Amino acid sequence: MPSSAKANQAPVLVFFYGGRWTDGSKEMYPFVAKTFLDLGYVVVIPDYRKYPDVKFPAFVEDGAQAVAWTLDNVAEYHGDSSRLFIMGHSAGAHIGALISADERYLAQLNHSTQNIKAFAGLSGPYDFVPEEEDLKDMFGPPDQYPQMTVTNFIEGNEPPMLLLWGERDELVGQRNIDLLAERVRQKNGAVDTIIYPNMGHVDMVSNLIWFIPSKAPIQRDIANFFEQQP
Repeated sequence: MPSSAKANQAPVLVFFYGGRWTDGSKEMYPFVAKTFLDLGYVVVIPDYRKYPDVKFPAFVEDGAQAVAWTLDNVAEYHGDSSRLFIMGHSAGAHIGALISADERYLAQLNHSTQNIKAFAGLSGPYDFVPEEEDLKDMFGPPDQYPQMTVTNFIEGNEPPMLLLWGERDELVGQRNIDLLAERVRQKNGAVDTIIYPNMGHVDMVSNLIWFIPSKAPIQRDIANFFEQQP
């Protein structure tokens, strides 16, 4: 938490890292914490269980547990639970988007998607059909695929969404932000999209490292979007 948070209630950011739902740990992302700490946010970076130890929806349920814990406890860290934002990269963006869109996850924990002020997703796989064998096993059987597709849960009353993607991303296609944004707009929800040239999949998160020269104003764009929310 920033030192300024001791004097007043700070906005709160919960960040979910990526790693194809199989890899990663919170210890790898202190640079994300520092980036938003410097902007005055209390930052929470939770771990979650991963495949093959668990299958979908366990990692999304873990993410929802982390959001619920934050809502219940962040006041002890001088965070303002009424200004809670979710952000994620890649698989973490998928987790954060599902928590924001599918109200069942937080409802099971006596919270609501309305407790989320806004969501920012970097290179998220929001709408795809698993093709690799491990992904088929992770999200299957096929009749369960609709449960992992974020666009299927858009009703128009979700938290405002900022969907970011890099043109050089060869892992997650542009169709994911296009289909999700289209669905939100069809339902008269709130969504902005930004596509950055010369940015690959990993670039979208490594761009937040403070000592690497920035190739895109991702930090500024996310912060501006969050600050614009009433």
